[in-house]
Amino acid sequence: MKDLGYLQYFLGIEVAYSPKGYILSQSKYISEVISHAGLTDDWIMDSPIELNHRLSPTDGDLLSDVTRYREVVGSLVYLMVTCPDITYVVHMVSQSASAPCTTHWTAVLRILCYLRGTVHHGLLLSSTSDLVLTGYSDADCAGDPTDQKSTTGYCIFLGNSLVAWKSKKQSVVSRSSAEAEYRAMATTTAELIWFHRLL
Repeated sequence: MKDLGYLQYFLGIEVAYSPKGYILSQSKYISEVISHAGLTDDWIMDSPIELNHRLSPTDGDLLSDVTRYREVVGSLVYLMVTCPDITYVVHMVSQSASAPCTTHWTAVLRILCYLRGTVHHGLLLSSTSDLVLTGYSDADCAGDPTDQKSTTGYCIFLGNSLVAWKSKKQSVVSRSSAEAEYRAMATTTAELIWFHRLL
């Protein structure tokens, strides 16, 4: 073993140092994914998905190149390590990996156009904040048009640092928006308890 100095790059994650803490980003990896997807224009989107947009498994024609779709979506899943803002939409496009359609590929391209505009953004892991756990949760009611299941979303902060986030379809159909919200809160609370025990 030998000392290679301060960590700067590891598994596609770039690490920068500042007086405020560590900054994690994946700008080089984002550029590689955009290139692999074959994006040649310079379009930049201000959001990863249109407001209230729903993806259906039957919209559009089936893609001829399923392999590239799966590779790009797999790369987007890895990009969620430092890009929590794409978690929800990546969750949506990954559900169609078995039989993707043209509308799903259009959604993937929009995510990549959004990432192009935020390529130099990253996560700050603060070295000065208090070690206090805070969690936020939300849920949509019957957001999936095919099975009417809701989606849970949460994020957990340790002080000022975002340390955990998730967007996941709920396992059962909620009969009201309140029930969907309670399920999201229960999932977030379980995660907070796990972090509390870990710390």
